[in-house]
Order: sequence, then C-alpha cells, then structure tokens
Amino acid sequence: MSRRRLSTHERRAAILAAAETHFTGQSYPDVSVAAIAADSGSSQALVFHYFATKSGLFTALIDAHLTHLRETHLAALAALTPGQPVRQRVEAILLAHLNAVAATPLLIAGPGEPEPARDARLRADNELAELLAAETGIHDFARHRWAVTGIVGFLGRAAAEWATAGCPAEERHPLVEATLGALEGALGDWQV
Repeated sequence: MSRRRLSTHERRAAILAAAETHFTGQSYPDVSVAAIAADSGSSQALVFHYFATKSGLFTALIDAHLTHLRETHLAALAALTPGQPVRQRVEAILLAHLNAVAATPLLIAGPGEPEPARDARLRADNELAELLAAETGIHDFARHRWAVTGIVGFLGRAAAEWATAGCPAEERHPLVEATLGALEGALGDWQV
C-alpha cells in the first residue's frame, strides 16, 4: 500500500502542527528543525523550502496564532448585544484574550525568539491598542493614547504570569478586573 502524496497545503499544515508541538514544549533555541521535519513526515529540505529558515517557520506559526487572537477579540465584540457600555466591551476583549492565552501557550513570548516573531508580537500589540482605543472612544489626547498603550503592556505581562501559574480559572476574573481598573484609572473615566 503506497502513501498518498500530501498537497502543498496539507504538507505545510503537517509541518506547522509538528512545529507547534516542539515550540510549545521547548524554548525556541532548543527546537531542532530536523525533529520537526521527522515528526511531520517531511525532510529538512522541504521544511526550508516552505519556510526558508527556522525563524521563518516559527514566525509563520506565531503569525497564525496572532491572527486568530485578533479574530477572537473581534468575535467577542460581535457576540455582545448592541449598546453595551464601554467597560463591558473592553471586558469581553480581555476575557477573550485570556481564553486564547489559556488555549494557546505560544501566545506568550518565550526566551530567544527571533526578531521577526518579536516584530509580529509588537504589531499584534499595536493592533490591540488600536482596538482598545476605538472601543474606548479615545482621540488624540496624549494621556489616553499612553493609557491604552500601557494597558496592552500590563495585560501582556499579567497574562504571562497567569500562564506561568497554569492559567488558574479562579484568577481569570481578578486579572480582568485589575486590568479594567488600571485602564479606567489611566483614562480618568470610561466616558472619554
């Protein structure tokens, strides 16, 4: 019985699935492309054909997760009934964010990640800041811009600690409340 040849899409998906397993279980520098290739039923040459470098493979994986995270934020907003107060809209984004972190450990940056992956994370942080700015209705007031930028950093650090602790369910809402309180304090009021 012969094996069926995988399509380009299927092969890329198999490589990314193997990469997910390896990068979730080890830090970036410790992961071997040879091991990913073997686990995906590919050769190293094929991995490099699709992704050019180990960094390219890792960044493709991170980009996919960050795109899904953005979609998760937007879906949380879309699920709300129209006219919800700003605080509840921001809370929905934060809860969706933490749910995604709990489900996808690679959303938390690890040691030794390559610059393209760090750049992708920075772009995602900027997109989240823009989303929060739009939801809170801030304009060009410097204090408000810094508040939203700062809260993204606050959330990232707090979510990393929460993930390190094993994403305890009983700490999810206190983390969200602390983040909401920090943002409200930085803005001065929800009515900006």
